[in-house]
Amino acid sequence: MNPKVDQYLIDGCGRCPLGGTPQCKVNDWREELELLREIVLDCGLTEELKWSVPCYTFQKKNILIVSALKDYASVSFFKGSLLQDTEGLLVAPGKNTQAARLIKFTSRQKITEWEQVLKRYIFEAIEVEKAGLQVDFKEKKELVYPAELQEKMSTDAAFAAAFDALTPGRQRGYVLYFSSAKQSKTRESRIDKYIPWILEGKGMHDR
Repeated sequence: MNPKVDQYLIDGCGRCPLGGTPQCKVNDWREELELLREIVLDCGLTEELKWSVPCYTFQKKNILIVSALKDYASVSFFKGSLLQDTEGLLVAPGKNTQAARLIKFTSRQKITEWEQVLKRYIFEAIEVEKAGLQVDFKEKKELVYPAELQEKMSTDAAFAAAFDALTPGRQRGYVLYFSSAKQSKTRESRIDKYIPWILEGKGMHDR
């Protein structure tokens, strides 16, 4: 177990002012998160903290994240769209999300009921990574989403849903602005800067 994840379970992700307070959403789902953590670790993945949330990797490749949102705890697979989803459990964080898929949990009982199914999905996700399979990203509304934006949408369901909820014009403005940066670090910085705006449903030029 990674001590950084222990701290996450105490203080939350720290990406909003509620971190470390009783109102932090991690407090609402701590028991579910702890159980999901045990199940994932039992599958042999390496535990890390990325994007301020628990991230689980196989041979340094991202497989899934475990996180808490307002209405549920979740396991989100980076390449979930490539999984067979035999039980019909996977959902896209947002309507335009192409790679990530998550499973929502609203109780420890449900996690316990689905434990073996969840493990089967996790092992399949590991095999997908072993095989080197890649998601075939398609152009969206004549726009090519930069990899950094796709990554952010894959790891933050709330952000993905907020971005998808923007008007087409606002989406286009952000995509063009993010993509115009030549370096990946600059694209990441631009995305991080406008996360609060996007979460509030604002466009780049809204005041």
